[in-house]
Amino acid sequence: MKIRCIIIDDEPLAIKVIENHLSEFLNFEIVATFNSPISALSLLEKNTIDVVFLDINMSKMNGLEFLRNTALKANIVITTAYREYAVESFDLDVLDYLVKPIPFNRFLKSVNKVTQKVSEQRGVQQETTTDSESFIFLKVEKKLVKIKFKDIFYIESLKDYIKVYTVVENYLVHKSLTSITEELPQDKFLRIHRSYTVSLDKVKSLEGNSVEIDSKRIPIGRKYINQAKQVILNSAN
Repeated sequence: MKIRCIIIDDEPLAIKVIENHLSEFLNFEIVATFNSPISALSLLEKNTIDVVFLDINMSKMNGLEFLRNTALKANIVITTAYREYAVESFDLDVLDYLVKPIPFNRFLKSVNKVTQKVSEQRGVQQETTTDSESFIFLKVEKKLVKIKFKDIFYIESLKDYIKVYTVVENYLVHKSLTSITEELPQDKFLRIHRSYTVSLDKVKSLEGNSVEIDSKRIPIGRKYINQAKQVILNSAN
């Protein structure tokens, strides 16, 4: 699935940073870059663009003014050096809000959000989205690995890392369990312990305060027990 995007920013260095980040993702295509929203308007009106990386403070026109005065169909990711516009931006239904300088790990989280959103939108429009198209990119050592949600058994917290157990192989990722759980579909995954998040589809059995997944017994934490049992039993119906 190719995701078509444009970058609007009046700082060439800021555009370069986003271009470099996006170069790590083969499914993202940079259609064009612009130094003002007005110069991008014609392309946006005549072409299908999935996501716009949009700066706020620009010399010719403010990015938020541009959003308020145009009916854009594209998803918007704000890229700005200012934190104070976040509430106003989300009131305008932006998909994400990135504060410069944008670290790659934070940009990766935004890319995953964009990928999931575009996949959902195309599923509604074309009715062809399948489970195999739902995935997340995770940084494993020095490369980005595409992991399908349907392949994940469970995820284990290991201090500053997580271990993602899948039907293909297991991946060690420098990320917190809280962070990865927030990025996964809430109807497919559930945190059941301070150290474990599991795929509801992969739960084979529920016994006492534990579940069985891929021949492994995984404990359910005391503070998670009531919600976990209710969600797991309901997901089996």
